[in-house]
Amino acid sequence: MVFQQPNPFPKSIYDNVAYGPRLQGITGKKELDEIVEKSLRQAAIWDELKDRLKKSALGLSGGQQQRLCIARALAVNPDVLLMDEATSALDPISTRRIEELAAELKTQYTVIMVTHNMQQAQRIADRTAFFYLGDMVEYGTTAQIFEHPKKDQTIRYVSGRFG
Repeated sequence: MVFQQPNPFPKSIYDNVAYGPRLQGITGKKELDEIVEKSLRQAAIWDELKDRLKKSALGLSGGQQQRLCIARALAVNPDVLLMDEATSALDPISTRRIEELAAELKTQYTVIMVTHNMQQAQRIADRTAFFYLGDMVEYGTTAQIFEHPKKDQTIRYVSGRFG
């Protein structure tokens, strides 16, 4: 899971990504090195960090920290990657990078991204669920939800007349 605020561990970049695999019992340096590199590549941050793996993860920018947290999640080979408002605390450039990354990752993983940003949902989602007060109001393709919603509550929300 990737949270709203980046939450790197107070460890090196390498140790952040290797943390989950180590918990799963992987201890060989060569295997961990491969997992760390693969995960950082998948998170589109390898080129930025490959020469700084032993440096503290806390010294990274917010966008880099968030991509590091994505790499940490990917390192354990999840079936589902849950991103809870993963871009809400980021600048527009970092947000775009995370959105592009989510678009790439959805070809390999099930990516569930929670967002309150309707434009973001329209840009990156294949399917959209609209929730209100914890209840799912409507679910369908993103085009259907935004262009031809079936429920009156959804119509009001996507048209800006509600919420």
